[in-house]
Amino acid sequence: MSSLNQTPSGERLHLSIFGRRNAGKSSLINALTGQPIAIVSEVAGTTTDPVSKAMEILPIGPVLLTDTAGIDDVGELGALRVSRTLRVLDKTDVCLLVVESSAEPGKWEEQLVARARERSTPIVIVQSKVDISAEGAVRTWAQALGLRCVPVSAVTGQGIEQLKQELIAAAPLAAERSLLGDLVLPGETVIMVVPIDKAAPKGRLILPQVMAIRDVLDHDAMAMVVKERELRACLEGLGHKPRLVITDSQAFLKVAADTPRDVPMTSFSILMARHKGDLHLFVEGARALRALKVGDRVLVSEGCTHHKQGDDIGTVQIPRWLRQMVGGELQFGFSSGLDFPQDLASYALVVHCGACTLNRKEVLHRQRLASEAGVPMTNYGVCLATVHGILDRALEPFPHAKMAWLGGRPPRARAGLRLARTT
Repeated sequence: MSSLNQTPSGERLHLSIFGRRNAGKSSLINALTGQPIAIVSEVAGTTTDPVSKAMEILPIGPVLLTDTAGIDDVGELGALRVSRTLRVLDKTDVCLLVVESSAEPGKWEEQLVARARERSTPIVIVQSKVDISAEGAVRTWAQALGLRCVPVSAVTGQGIEQLKQELIAAAPLAAERSLLGDLVLPGETVIMVVPIDKAAPKGRLILPQVMAIRDVLDHDAMAMVVKERELRACLEGLGHKPRLVITDSQAFLKVAADTPRDVPMTSFSILMARHKGDLHLFVEGARALRALKVGDRVLVSEGCTHHKQGDDIGTVQIPRWLRQMVGGELQFGFSSGLDFPQDLASYALVVHCGACTLNRKEVLHRQRLASEAGVPMTNYGVCLATVHGILDRALEPFPHAKMAWLGGRPPRARAGLRLARTT
């Protein structure tokens, strides 16, 4: 039986708690969850590293709640802890800044607010320990910055329900984004081509495939799942034209050959590029593949740290195809998990995975870092469609993104795109 606790971390709302040492961050986590998740101590600096916990917080739903070290930590080790704490902001959907009621907000809080606003991250100020002191300096400071401020006592429970309502109000609409629900109508058929991936544990499908199947069913459409060698027979026996064919990127060429030209086709990875990041930027980044030359440095980045197979797509297949495309050797760098380089200037291109384990905030942050460094960034599915010469076809379900590939400059407001439907 499934539950909200089985929701992948990349699809959860990321709530992160920041504040000075001993401001009451860990006590707040325990009060929010109703469980003793975090260690509480009067000794400042008890929390030394970011600690995340996948939770259900009613009525918010599935969240990833992260407790962080104090933003005022000192010393050489303290500086490292603060650096790791600030790194958490890059994947935070809603920032909870805890300020002790008797404290005077100062440079630490102001710096954190500035960083959060640079990332367009909603901020909720939590005035903690109001059962001990109810001074008004925190509220006055928050109001001057135009921020919500909720007085809370983790001991008495005061303000906890109000805080949950503020979190719901602050939560970005992106948390409700659908993978492909805007591309199909109830009753339509989607065929998914799913090679049995060696990287997936036995008896399971990889996460983007599972997400796509569930999303089709959630929107009252029909999902048919086949392996690549069964697609042609499936299409011939279907009796009607499917709305969409979705393939694993590694089967692009065969699926493109077997899918009628009037049936839209794309890949799971391209769907994830749209779901987790800015598809237009990934497509514009793919245009840089044409400019790659022998000796260039390319960063291949993955959001997870899965065990590498002999023919791993990130470390083996993509480097091989890119070398063949430029006709010579390239220099490759690799990163995985949260280990994403902050200095990208030495690379000519970044190729990122589908990011099924990362949230949208993290992917958009990585795209922003690449953009600020002047380095184009693309995605596995977009890259593979490009090197196989079929990206224009793989983007047919997304006409605005296809314009970016062809050199057009579509308007940036592009939510709710739908396939151009034939009559």
